[in-house]
This record gives sequence, C-alpha cells and structure tokens, in this order.
Amino acid sequence: MGKPAAPRRVGDNEALAVGSAIRGSAQKLNLVAGLIRGKKAGDALNILAFSPKAMAVDVRKVLASAIANAENNHNLDVDALVVAEASVGKAITMKRFATRGRGKSTRILKPFSKVRIVVREQEEA
Repeated sequence: MGKPAAPRRVGDNEALAVGSAIRGSAQKLNLVAGLIRGKKAGDALNILAFSPKAMAVDVRKVLASAIANAENNHNLDVDALVVAEASVGKAITMKRFATRGRGKSTRILKPFSKVRIVVREQEEA
C-alpha cells in the first residue's frame, strides 16, 4: 500500500552513478569527462588513473561506482561495459569575501559541479 517504485532512469542494459558535489568548475570537469566518453570502462579507468588533471580523481571514483552498480545491482558483464554518457553540470557555488586595500573587499566564488556517468553493456560481435 506504499508508494510505487520509481521507474528506472536508464535502460535495462545500463547502470548509472552520479557525483553530486565535486569541488571545481564544470568547465574543468567537462574536459576530463570528454576523455572517457565512448571508451571501454577498463580503458577509461586507466586513462583517468594516469591523467595529470586533478579532477580525474573524482571522475574515476564515480566511474568505479557506476561499474560496481552495473556488476552488483544489475548483473551486467564488467568486461563488456562502455561509457555511454558522461555529462557535467553546475551545482552550488560558495560565496566568500576577501579583504582588499583601502577598506574594500572582493567576492570569491568557489564552484561545485556534478557529473553523471552511464555505463552500457555492449554486445560483442
């Protein structure tokens, strides 16, 4: 008699993971997400592990979570997973103030971003 279950947001052969509060701008995060779009999941993990970008650490955690969700929750084959989608968006922005000369102050914006990674089980031909 409770509330009905929410429908799946992705397909039957897909799994999803979301990183909702990643410290840094969406523009920088999108550069890292572009490195893994369309790649195999194992290759994408290696690319992120050896990327010099600082945001790659957080994206790698979200990708690992998506792979774990696919394996444990949806019984998908890990070796056949492909990064189907890696989308980036803005989250909150912390506003801070820094004091400047002559009694003035300036605003400092500290942005947060979110990343959504969908992995899909690819049929090998």
